Amino acid sequence: MSISVATVGAFDDLSSRHVRLLEQAALLGPVTVLLYSDEAILAATGTGPRFPLAERLYFLRALRCVTAVVPLSGPVVVEALPIVENFQPAVWVVDAGQSNERRRQFCAKHGLEYQVLAPEHLHGFPERPSEPTAPGRKKVVVTGCYDWLHSGHVRFFEEVSHFGDLYVIVGHDANIRLLKGQGHPLLSQQERRYMAGSIRYVAQALVSTGEGWLDADPEIQKIKPDIYAVNQDGDKGGKREYCSRMGIDYRVLNRIPAPGLPQRSSTDLRGF
Repeated sequence: MSISVATVGAFDDLSSRHVRLLEQAALLGPVTVLLYSDEAILAATGTGPRFPLAERLYFLRALRCVTAVVPLSGPVVVEALPIVENFQPAVWVVDAGQSNERRRQFCAKHGLEYQVLAPEHLHGFPERPSEPTAPGRKKVVVTGCYDWLHSGHVRFFEEVSHFGDLYVIVGHDANIRLLKGQGHPLLSQQERRYMAGSIRYVAQALVSTGEGWLDADPEIQKIKPDIYAVNQDGDKGGKREYCSRMGIDYRVLNRIPAPGLPQRSSTDLRGF
């Protein structure tokens, strides 16, 4: 029988370290994220979150290692795990940097296991094996840099996954520099691959080994997809012609954020 696991925080500007924490927590049992409100973050820090509650909720719920996300109301009390109706966790998981004796004492008082994840538990970017494609299910590929994964990427993955099993091919570092110039990418190819693969709509994420705008050709040859999907920004570099030659269905999607969320761009988030 699995045990209920809780973790709590702002989870603002979701990074690979957040995902590693949640992934490790999920090894113990189903993870419920108790998520601070915008107002609580503002009251506790003096500044509001970079990403609003609705966007943080959307991103967290898209992570395959998260079972549920519960938005909290009221002020932040860092020494205690908030009480949530109809949810009784057995374990509170925290990052070592967020651990303190008051939290430990709270868990002891309330009969909770207190699990502190040390830095070595959050190291690296493990690769998740591909899931076998169900008979009759189509294969879909998307390609890109995905340097600073954001809610717009997640929405794109969500929409494209309706066409079939989704394979995300992340451009390798040298090719991103070739296409975008020095200073790119901000994150390594392994971290970008890990973040894309953490999304529940993705069957597998992998790193390209080719060059140029069609750097994913070696991977496409192996996957043999039925569909190659791009958004409007990605409709370039000879992809349409390539798909015509390869007999792949080429689809261009409008770049529309999830309902109620703002438009996002990695370029804007990076600042270059």
